[in-house]
This record gives sequence, structure tokens and C-alpha cells, in this order.
Amino acid sequence: MSGKILIVDDVATNRIVLKVKLAAACYQTRLAGSGVEALAMARAETPDLVLLDGRLPDMDGTEVLARLRADSATREMPVVLLSADPDPGLRLAALRAGADAVMAKPVDDGLLLARVRSLLRSRAPGQAAAGALWRAGLAEAPAAFETPATIALIAPRGEAALARRRALAASLPGHRIEIVARDQALADRGPPTDLFLIDPAPGEGGAPALRLISDLQSRAASRDAAICLITPDPALAEMALDMGAQDVLPDRADPQETALRLGALLRRKRRQDGLRARLEDGLRLALTDPLTGLPNRRHALAEAARLSEAGAPMAAMVIDIDRFKAVNDTWGHAAGDAVLVEVARRLGKPLPPGALLARIGGEEFLVLLPGPAEGAAAPLAERLCAAVKAAPVPLPGGGQVAVTVSIGLAQVTAGTAPHAAIDHADQALMAAKARGRNRVTVSRPAA
Repeated sequence: MSGKILIVDDVATNRIVLKVKLAAACYQTRLAGSGVEALAMARAETPDLVLLDGRLPDMDGTEVLARLRADSATREMPVVLLSADPDPGLRLAALRAGADAVMAKPVDDGLLLARVRSLLRSRAPGQAAAGALWRAGLAEAPAAFETPATIALIAPRGEAALARRRALAASLPGHRIEIVARDQALADRGPPTDLFLIDPAPGEGGAPALRLISDLQSRAASRDAAICLITPDPALAEMALDMGAQDVLPDRADPQETALRLGALLRRKRRQDGLRARLEDGLRLALTDPLTGLPNRRHALAEAARLSEAGAPMAAMVIDIDRFKAVNDTWGHAAGDAVLVEVARRLGKPLPPGALLARIGGEEFLVLLPGPAEGAAAPLAERLCAAVKAAPVPLPGGGQVAVTVSIGLAQVTAGTAPHAAIDHADQALMAAKARGRNRVTVSRPAA
């Protein structure tokens, strides 16, 4: 796994040692010896992860963290704080400042690399694409309000599990915390779980926990949830992070630290959910006409290509609103928009299931009918003409306008290129316009 990592430590030997270890794992490294230098490099170099010493000559690591999180350019960078100070207050301060993990020096090499791999892997898939969609105005900002999370504590039932649940409920008020068995966690029912906290039975070893992590990652209902394992074993912690757990807690973690770390997992999970939702919304908007809600030209051409590749016969109709420019010129563009929306509605009602109606131009629509029998599409085209003409279209602010459409229809044989099918229908449309509009013209079969 490649990645660019910024190492921040005022001791040159420490920087070099970490650089050698990370380079052996094929990571690129950048080095900084102070907080000011680290902040400048984080902005200029945009690293994928920051390894930050807790004590620097010009400022504490927590201050560097706070400044990173306050800057929109560096806010989402994963940061691991490395500290030789045993003071638990420092760990809590670093977590409150936004550290993704806090590790004590001397650092276990295997666990550090596993933590690096986990954080790089957990950076939201599609984050760059979703950000681009947001900047282009194709996605909405995430809501500031957060609903309570559902946390599943996977543990053997008994007093120990109840005590763990009570402690979690006290440190994470407002969230729903349930004790569930392994088979319940893997079942596909009930509301989605935001976080799975796995507390293995004493003496059972690590294999069952690792299998459970793998199983949760493989199921659609749980693969996007956060996973945290409770274990005092560094070797098991390393394997769990590599299997897909996002964090590992010691068996007797401080309640405040537990709350901060689980809260951070929930926030990261929700950020990723939001990015996925914005990416999906952006993709939907990229394939949809915003005025009528119909598929746009890109979507229609892709569907035509799919039908062509499948070897399916189809009929293609290109539909144009007659004298649409006169509507805009006489009544204004708001009236034109109202006509487009109403025509789209009237065209959609008579279409059979499986048909695709798309807006492919200013006043032009496309209908694709998969697999109609020879001659079966023409009567449908006539019904579409009649449906549009049936009644005048009401206009905003009062008034109405009579609207008709012309339709070019082409029956397409299997294997015909989609652009050729639409070209045949378009030629038939031009013939319909030339013959007086408000009519259907059928092209000879496209071969």
C-alpha cells in the first residue's frame, strides 16, 4: 500500500528510524522537526497520514493537532500521536484535539504499521470524487444534526457484559447500546448497526474474533459499520487492524478514553456515510435532467448501448415539441419550463414497463422500447401524440397553451449501433416536421 507520510519529531534520530521503517514498507516520507514546519509541510505536501510527536520545541503535539483540524486543507488528514509521556491526561487531550490514535513510545513496530495501514485504508473511498462533486454544486452539504448511534456489544452474556454495557452507556449517553450474540450480529435484520464492539470471552483466543471481523466485513448490512476489538494482546491487535477493525482497545481502558475513541469512530463512520451519499447523489444528478427528473442524454445513450450489446431488438422514438421557441418567446422561459415538465409527464403515462423516456435536448425527448414486435411501436407513438395534444398546458400565473409533438420512429434490429438507431429516428422526426408536425413518421427498419 503506497502513501505519503509526514513524520514530525524534534529528534533527528527518531525521524530517521521511522523513515527507514516506513520506507521498508514502501511508503514515501517527509520529515519535519517542529510544529511550525509540520503545519507548513502538511499544507504544501498534503500527506496521506501524519505521525506526530507529542512534545515539540515550539508547541505541543495537541496544539499542532488543533491547528490541523482547524484548517480545511488539512482537517481530514489521519494523525497518529506518538508520546513518551505516560500521563493519561496527555492521551485524553490528544484525542479531544482530534488524534485518530495515540501510541506510547517506544512504539511496537508491527502495531504501528498495522495502525498506519488501517488509517490509510479507512480514508473514505471516493472522497476526492465526492469533494469534486461538492465543489461543482452537484451535492448537498451534510446535515449538522447527528442522530443517536446504534452500538452492538458482541460479548458472552453475563454480569461482565452487563457491567461493560453500563459503563459504555454512562460514557456515551444518548446512544443505543445492545448486547448481542455473534449470530445476531451477523443476521441481516433490524436497524443498521453503526459500531460493533467485540469483547471476546476470556481464554478463547483470537481466532474467533478475527473470523467475526472478517464475517462482518463481508456482509452488505455490516461492511460499512465501524469495528473495534477489545484485547490486551498487541499481536492480536495488529491482526485485527489488518483484518478490517478500525480500532483496538485495551481490556481496562479508561472510560473517558473509551468514549473519545468510540466517538471518533462514529464520527468517521458518519463522514464516510455522508461522502458515499453525496457521491451517489452526484452520480444520480449527473445522469438526470434536473427540470423534468427524466434520465438525460448520457443516461439514454448508455441504455441504448446496453440494449445493443445485449443483442436485443428495440424501437427508438425521437420526440420534439412543435414550435417550442414560440412558447418561450411569447410566454417566457418559466412557461417553457412548465410545458417541458407537463409534456414529460404526459409522455410517461402511456409507456409500458421497461420503456425508457429521456430528455436529450432543449425540447427533445427520446423513448427506447426494448423488444417490441414489428409494427407494435407505431400505435404507441400515436397514443403519445394524442396524450400531449389532449388538453392545453396550464401556465404559471394563469393562461394556457396548446401543445403538440412530432415523433420519428425507427424499428431497430438486433446488433444495430445505438447512435445509428437514434439517427434513423431523428431522420423520421425531420420528415414528420416537414409534413406538417403533430404526427408520427416511421423510418424504414435500421439494419
